[in-house]
Amino acid sequence: MSAAPTHRTPGALAALTLAAVGVVYGDIGTSPLYALKEVFAHGRVPLTPENIVGILSLVFWTLTLIVSLKYVVLILRADNNGEGGLIAMLALASQAVKQRPALRSRLLLLGIFGTAIFFGDGVITPAISVLSAVEGLEVAAPALHRWVVPLTLAVLTALFAAQRFGTAVVGRLFGPVTLTWFVVLALLGVVHIAQHPQVLVALGPQYALAFALAQPGTAFVALGAVVLCVTGAEALYADLGHFGKRPIRLAWFCIVMPALVLNYFGQGAMLLQHPENVRNPFYEMAPPWALFPLIVLATLATVIASQALITAAFSVSKQAVQLGYLPRLRLLHTSVRDTGQIYVPFVNWSLYACVVFAVAVFGSSSALASAYGIAVTIDMTITTVMTFFVIRWAWKLPLAVCVAATGLFFVVDVTFFAANVVKVLDGGWFPLVIGGAMFTLMVTWKQGRALMSERLRAEAIGLDDFMKSVFLSPPLRVPGTAVFLSAEKGATPVALLHNLKHNKVLHERNLFVDVQHHEVPWIGFDRRCDVQSLGRDCWQVTLHFGFKNEPDVPEALRLLAGRGVLLDAMETSYFLSRDTVLPRMRGGMSLWREKLFANMHRNAAGAADFLHLPTNRIVELGTKLEI
Repeated sequence: MSAAPTHRTPGALAALTLAAVGVVYGDIGTSPLYALKEVFAHGRVPLTPENIVGILSLVFWTLTLIVSLKYVVLILRADNNGEGGLIAMLALASQAVKQRPALRSRLLLLGIFGTAIFFGDGVITPAISVLSAVEGLEVAAPALHRWVVPLTLAVLTALFAAQRFGTAVVGRLFGPVTLTWFVVLALLGVVHIAQHPQVLVALGPQYALAFALAQPGTAFVALGAVVLCVTGAEALYADLGHFGKRPIRLAWFCIVMPALVLNYFGQGAMLLQHPENVRNPFYEMAPPWALFPLIVLATLATVIASQALITAAFSVSKQAVQLGYLPRLRLLHTSVRDTGQIYVPFVNWSLYACVVFAVAVFGSSSALASAYGIAVTIDMTITTVMTFFVIRWAWKLPLAVCVAATGLFFVVDVTFFAANVVKVLDGGWFPLVIGGAMFTLMVTWKQGRALMSERLRAEAIGLDDFMKSVFLSPPLRVPGTAVFLSAEKGATPVALLHNLKHNKVLHERNLFVDVQHHEVPWIGFDRRCDVQSLGRDCWQVTLHFGFKNEPDVPEALRLLAGRGVLLDAMETSYFLSRDTVLPRMRGGMSLWREKLFANMHRNAAGAADFLHLPTNRIVELGTKLEI
C-alpha cells in the first residue's frame, strides 16, 4: 500500500479522517480512563487546587509538545516512501548513515530494541485499557468489584479469538464508535467546566512551570503518570501509510485533541469541587443514569484501541521477518482485497498469554500504570534520536537546525523516562522483561543468520564455474523448468548438488533464484527482477522486495516473460534446501545462543509458505550445517 494521495475530494478526506479517528487515536483516546486518576493515586500528589491546576497545565502542554509539535508537525514529515512507524524510521536512519558503518550498526541495535519494547506496549495496552473500562462497574455497583478481572479476561479472550476472522467487518465500526467516544468525552468535560470555568486558566504554561518550580520532587513523581496521557502517540506515525498526513492531522486538531483537553479539564473541574471523587474521576463525571451505557461505550473504545495495537504487532512482526530479525512466521491473509490485513497465529496467542498474565498478576489498571509509562517513554526517546539522524543526514539540514528541532523533544522524553525509571520495581520490570526477551531473540536470529551465510559462503562452489564443469559432460536433460532457491547469489544451490548427485538429471530450463529484502517499504514490479543469462537455458535471477511487499516468488517470476524466460506453472518445480543447524563449542555465539538459534531455525515456518510457492510443485532436500 502506498502513501495516500495528497489531493482528495472533501468526501474522501472526511471518510479517511473518520477512519483515522478510529484506527489511529483509539489508544490515546482511552487515556482519560486512567491518566489523571494515576497522577493523584496513593497520595503521591496532594489533592490541592494549586496542584490540580498545575497538573492540568502539565497535561495540556504535554499533549501540545509531544503529540502536536513532535509527532503531528515534525515526525509525520519523516516518511519512508509514504510509510511510517519505528521500523520505517529505522530503515530511513540506517540508509542515511550507511557511509558510517559503526554508527549504522549502533542505530540498528537501538531501533531493534525500540521495536522489541513495542511488543511490551502491545501487551500492556489491551490489559490496562480493558481493565480501566470494566473498572467502571466498581463505581456503578461496588459489589461487582470481584467481577472486574473475570469480565476483563472474557473480553480479551473474545478479542484475541476473533483475530483469525480479520478486522474488515469490525473495522467499519471503528470510526463511528470512536467518534462517538470522543463526542462523549467532550460533553462530559464541558458540563463540569461550565460549573467551574476558572479551571481553564491551566491552559497557560506558567501554571505548569510554577508547579514544577514550587514542588520539583512532587512534579517529577507526577510526570511518571502524566505521560500516560500520550500513550498511543507512536500510532500517529505508524499509520501514516494507511491514511496520509492530512487526515491524521485533521483528526487530531479538529476532533481528538479538543475532546481530550475538554475531558481532562472537566475531570479537574470536578475534582476542585468534589475531591472525594479522585478514586475514579472519569466515571464520577457521569450522572448515575449514564454509568452503565458509558461502561459499555468505554469497553468498546478500549477493544478498538487494543485491536489497533494487536494489528500493529502483526505488521511489525512481518516487517521484522522480512528485514531478517525474526524467523519466518506463519501468516494468514484475512482479506482478499487488502494485503496489509494479516493474522499471525504465533504472535496473537503469545500476546494473549502475556496479556492474561498481566491482568492476573497486576489485577488493576493502577498497578499496570506503573508498567505502562516506561515502555512508552523508551519508544518516544528512540524515535526522537532516529529523527535527528534522518533530518541531519537524509535531509541534509544544518546541525544547529537539527539540534533545535529535536533537542527540546529529547530533553522532554528523557525527563519523562527518568520519572518512570523509579517505577521499575513497581511494575516497570514487566515491559522491560518482554522487550529484553524479544531483543535477545531478534539479535540472536540476525547474528545466527549471518553466521549461516558466512558458513555457506565458505563452503560454496561458484555457480558459473560449476555449470561450466557440468556441461563438460552434460547430464540427461528432462522436460520442464527447475527453480532453485538459493540464499547466496552466485553460489551453487545445495539442492542442485543433491539433485545431480541422486537423480543425475538436469531440467530443460533452470532458474537460480535468490530473494533479497531491502530497507525500504515498497519495491515496484519495474524493479522486482534482475536476470542474467548463464547460457544453455540457465538464468541467475535476483528478486527484490521491500519490507512491506508480499514475497510472492511465482508472481515475480511471471514478470520474466517479457525478457524471454517463459514459465509454464504446471511444468515448473521448486527446489529448496532445508538446513539443520548444529550448534558447536567455540562458534560465533555463546553456546546457549547457538542452541536458541537452532531451535528458532527448526521451528521457523517453511520457506515454501513464506515465498508463496505452490505446495504441489516443491522438492525439499535436507542438509546439516555447523555454526
